Amino acid sequence: MTLYHGSNMEIEDIDLDKCRPFKDFGRGFYLTSLKEQAKKMAENTSRIYGGMPVVTIYEIDDRIFYSGELSIRIFPNVPTIEWALFIYNNRRREGIEIENSECNKDNKYDIVIGPVADDKIAVTLRRYMGDKIDIEGLKKQFTYHKLTDQYSFHTLKAIQHLKKAGVLNE
Repeated sequence: MTLYHGSNMEIEDIDLDKCRPFKDFGRGFYLTSLKEQAKKMAENTSRIYGGMPVVTIYEIDDRIFYSGELSIRIFPNVPTIEWALFIYNNRRREGIEIENSECNKDNKYDIVIGPVADDKIAVTLRRYMGDKIDIEGLKKQFTYHKLTDQYSFHTLKAIQHLKKAGVLNE
């Protein structure tokens, strides 16, 4: 399986310590199976931080996702309450029990796979976090959003399964 990482530089070595916290699935190295999504991410990142848009390409044997060797959380490619709560808990800066299975701040999951919470979904999550809508309102709002995918790698054990396969400079 081919996965793509969009950035403002070529990724020579993956350093989990450089990954930002409070992301959808926790601090980790994020990739997508969608080349166009990675290109857009590279463009956005270079616009914000400088540099040139670069997409680093990785290969992974997708049998690892079902082998039982790693702790992997897979969300369906449709919005669910569980997915929303997982994102909500990982984006929160305080007030969450780390041991909670709906949180990955402690990297209990080596890899998490699921939809991306785009800007519109992020606004909806903030409305939920601010008690402006309830859980059913949150679920209803998700029905109208186009989803893309993300594969987040949270441990060195998981990163070892990624093999760099090339770079796109477009």
